[in-house]
Amino acid sequence: MRKAWMAVALLATVGMAGAVWAQRDPAYAAARSAGQVGEQPDGYLGVVGSADAELRALVNKINIQRKSAYTSQASASGATIDQFAFTSGCNLVAQTSPGEKYQTPGGDWRTRGSGAPERDPRCV
Repeated sequence: MRKAWMAVALLATVGMAGAVWAQRDPAYAAARSAGQVGEQPDGYLGVVGSADAELRALVNKINIQRKSAYTSQASASGATIDQFAFTSGCNLVAQTSPGEKYQTPGGDWRTRGSGAPERDPRCV
């Protein structure tokens, strides 16, 4: 079982490259820098607080792209989409930079400091 999760983690890391590439939108970068969006433990991008329709549309677009990548990679690895998304979420939260927002496993939004972010204990 642990080997399967390790394989999913490896593929999630590789699969994130496509999802990250899709996010090189200047509007996304600006929203991330402004703390309007953040990484969620489930592998998807979230809106922090209230947002206008344009920002919500951007987040939805990115999340659709992520789900597509997760679906492809999950089927290739034999994992479920939810398993793959969760593992990606672990990695994406870990990769946040100081000053960026992320959601804790309890659902609170936090700003990353200089230390490691709070992640789900199941993250490897």
